[in-house]
Amino acid sequence: MVEAPEIQTSWLLILAATLFALGMLGFLIRRDLIVVFMSIELMLNATSLTFLAAARDRMLDPDGQVYAILVIAVAAVEAAVGLAMLIAFFRLKSTLDIEQAIELEG
Repeated sequence: MVEAPEIQTSWLLILAATLFALGMLGFLIRRDLIVVFMSIELMLNATSLTFLAAARDRMLDPDGQVYAILVIAVAAVEAAVGLAMLIAFFRLKSTLDIEQAIELEG
């Protein structure tokens, strides 16, 4: 059996930071609610990867893995509620433009 090369923790943290930065960029720049929603999910996944990378250094301490599972659970609940809200908004306004959502508040 061929063993896969081990990935260093620093590379995982760089990947997590890159994913978080891309998510933040999508959140700040895009005007479509679906893309904003996906950007938030990307930032949550980057946070989960950070917890897993930190837990990887300390194998006997499961704290990072527990936090990652909690982040995944919160992301799943947030995805379900967020998609339900987006569907309701789309039925109300027939668009997913963020400017229409801002007008809905006032």
